[in-house]
Amino acid sequence: MRVSAYSDYALRALMQAALRSPERITVDEVAGAFGISRHHLVKIVHDLGRHGYLATRRGIGGGFTLALPPQEIRVGDIVRLGEESHTVIDCKDRQNRFCRIFPACRLKGVLDEAAAAFFAVLDSYTLDDLLGQPSALKELLQIQGS
Repeated sequence: MRVSAYSDYALRALMQAALRSPERITVDEVAGAFGISRHHLVKIVHDLGRHGYLATRRGIGGGFTLALPPQEIRVGDIVRLGEESHTVIDCKDRQNRFCRIFPACRLKGVLDEAAAAFFAVLDSYTLDDLLGQPSALKELLQIQGS
């Protein structure tokens, strides 16, 4: 299973914010550190702020910080924000008609069970868990102090 760029970028932004805490970090700093789209990241940071994961501040001296401690931010919750659907397949065609074998097919159930297991694993981890070696991450991201 592959997660969206949204989920990937959201987790990277949260990780870097946690590493820089309590200092504020900017979208440009995150985009530059990871070589990712600033435009896409602005939307993600805004969404993370709206959902209470980041405290954001606009304008000169603006940026963002974590709004919650890293041990309270579940990886599964962040990935759910970024995924269009939690269903792997919907068994319908473009005209919204069920697949011909839908009444007897077990594929959807199996894939839904696999997706539930995927999210159960992600739910067992927090942002704090992703920061296992903060000093190594800070060195790789060239973060001084904090």
